[in-house]
Amino acid sequence: MEQPAWQYDPGVPEPSANPAAARTLVIDLEGAMLRSELLMEALFSSPGRMLARFGAGGRAGMAALTAILARARIDYAHLPYDPDVLNRALAARARGEKIYLVAGRFADHAAGIAAHLGFDGVVTPADLAAGSLPFDRAAIERVSARNSSPVSLKTWAKALRVYQYAKNTLVFVPVITAHQMNFTTLGYALLAFLAFSACASGAYLMNDLLDLAADRQHPTKRHRALASGDLPISSALLAVPVLWSFAVAASLFISPLFLGVLGAYLATTIAYSLVLKRKMLVDVVTLAGLYSLRIVAGAVGVGVVLSEWLLIFSLFVFTSLALIKRFSELSMREGAGLADPSNRDYRITDLHVIAAMAAASAMNAVTVFSLYVSSTAVTPLYSRPWMLWLMTPLLLYWFGRALMMAHRREMPDDPILYAFRDGPSRTAVAAMICVMLAAI
Repeated sequence: MEQPAWQYDPGVPEPSANPAAARTLVIDLEGAMLRSELLMEALFSSPGRMLARFGAGGRAGMAALTAILARARIDYAHLPYDPDVLNRALAARARGEKIYLVAGRFADHAAGIAAHLGFDGVVTPADLAAGSLPFDRAAIERVSARNSSPVSLKTWAKALRVYQYAKNTLVFVPVITAHQMNFTTLGYALLAFLAFSACASGAYLMNDLLDLAADRQHPTKRHRALASGDLPISSALLAVPVLWSFAVAASLFISPLFLGVLGAYLATTIAYSLVLKRKMLVDVVTLAGLYSLRIVAGAVGVGVVLSEWLLIFSLFVFTSLALIKRFSELSMREGAGLADPSNRDYRITDLHVIAAMAAASAMNAVTVFSLYVSSTAVTPLYSRPWMLWLMTPLLLYWFGRALMMAHRREMPDDPILYAFRDGPSRTAVAAMICVMLAAI
């Protein structure tokens, strides 16, 4: 943050020089102490429950929604408080000063936050203006809301998960494996890549909004842009429809069928965020399906026939990687001494079973690839198909290394990104590409 975390309010008199007057620090809750908006925090504290209450209430209008949000259960302990303002308040408390929050709405939530932080109470802007205060007005100091500054490109890139766009390069796989690389097909594949990236970014924002409470209690996810307060919730809500509108426009330029595939991807992603990710193993199968759907979209987008061998190979590969992802998350919790995840239907005691299934899926993928090389399907595509056998030990090495790194707790949350960042993995993938090119 370039701007200071607090500033004096010129509308409030300077502290009195009278040492007998008790000094009081008043802090604007929204914009100063809290790096978020109370309205949005109440809404996304439990969005499903909020919408159910709104529908069951039978009342319409913003007043009804505000009344419902005022009773929302907000986790005050994990809200994104401004560290500079909070440290200033703690320093004032150590000097014996009284501390009050200034809040114009959601008085009960403001009082709950004040009680959690150990402050003396809450006042309203009207109280300050009228002078009807529970303390000496002559000796107050106010920490006012900052002028809101534009969100940096770095923060947006973090929130949109630009680094995750590497996964969307899967749309190029059908073009490469079908040996149909030309200017037209690569152009459509690139447009498909952009459509999937925009669609995925919107889905990531929506997922983070729905997972705010859980992310803030997670050792690493609490640093995400929305969970930390770096990106306002309202900005994310505006960005989601913009991203999805671009994805729809790009899809229509490719073909209506591609739009249908992208729509299926988005619907499955939303279902995953809302329900499926909380179902044991259903989440793994769904993740594998979402990765494979990118390959299907690539084939549809450029108009090539999707190989059944490629599809089944992909399903086993991505099932293994999804299981490794769950293994890494659970092992991280085990290492940190945390309890079983509340938003997943897994237990830390499941680690051994998950590891076994991940290894089995990986070996099945290698088996499918070996059967493909042995089949007649390779003859029309490769002049030297026997060279493809060299990819088998490379696949065994790559899967084995991923499993070993996960077992050693050295695998990050996302094994696909690990494949792009890990030096030996990049070398193995590059070697596989060279083998495939040599076999053509």
